[in-house]
Amino acid sequence: MVRWVAGQPSRILALRDELTSREFDDPGTWWPDHPDVVGGRDRAAGGTWCANQVRTGITAMVLNRPHKRVADAGAPSRGVLPLLAATCEADWMSYVDLIGMASFALVLATPQRLTTWEYDGTRLVSTELGPGTHMVTSGGAEDGKADRYLAGFEAAEFPAGWLDIVTGQTPHDDPAALLVRLQRKTFVYATVFGQLIEAAPGSLQLCYSRTPWLAASITTAHYPTSR
Repeated sequence: MVRWVAGQPSRILALRDELTSREFDDPGTWWPDHPDVVGGRDRAAGGTWCANQVRTGITAMVLNRPHKRVADAGAPSRGVLPLLAATCEADWMSYVDLIGMASFALVLATPQRLTTWEYDGTRLVSTELGPGTHMVTSGGAEDGKADRYLAGFEAAEFPAGWLDIVTGQTPHDDPAALLVRLQRKTFVYATVFGQLIEAAPGSLQLCYSRTPWLAASITTAHYPTSR
């Protein structure tokens, strides 16, 4: 969920749905080559699902898409994409070879533009979005989440109203649920992390939780540009 107007802070809700067995670190400055990039770190591949560059106020997020669920052997992890987009902006494509990569949606919010790229395993399609509140999901328009939740987020104030919407949910085995939990014999796939982000050049404010439906579990952090 992104509320964006050119020249104003980007206001974002980023929910991560993943296997509960996949370990990760909470947001921090984990990448020495990018000392002012903040994000949660995936321990399996070293990348992230959401990266914020504090100096520029840029946020980039990646969501898995179902068209090509498994990458070819040797293909880059999708976790590199938010790091590249947060630091290289729309030129991120010059620094990665998409051949063999699993499908994804990539969101880039800067003070000047809001852009999405969708990759189905073969084609990459970009879309420029205008001012307003937008919802991008792993399942795309077909999963029903936007039909169910977008109007509520559009009407709610950030951050308190958005937090109320999230904490008013419980995880469900339903592709249209805002928070998911699918338990199978060999694995559990669930909403494992959520964060509210307000990003502007030189200032990043985060509220995040591994159980985003519980308000008492939320951690807050502020990263000034001098950090």
